[in-house]
Amino acid sequence: MDQKITIKLGGKEFKLTASSPQQEEAIRLATNTINNRLQELTTRHPGKPIVDLMAMVALNETVSRIILQKDLKKIDAESGKLGEDLERYLSDQDK
Repeated sequence: MDQKITIKLGGKEFKLTASSPQQEEAIRLATNTINNRLQELTTRHPGKPIVDLMAMVALNETVSRIILQKDLKKIDAESGKLGEDLERYLSDQDK
């Protein structure tokens, strides 16, 4: 069920549609994260154009996402190896 919502990013309102309560929650959390990061950068770089600050927020958040994706791949690989090790161990116990 689609839900019409309004968010505010960098002082500008945007009307969006969330397809589920989970998506609405994610949108609102993302909005808060972006606005908080934007406020930090505005404090550190007063007078910088908002478009430059938003570009830095986008870059920082994307870098964080890429790092998390790489970490998740490592964890998945380690989990797979642990599963194989466990299966080998249990197989050896049956002998």
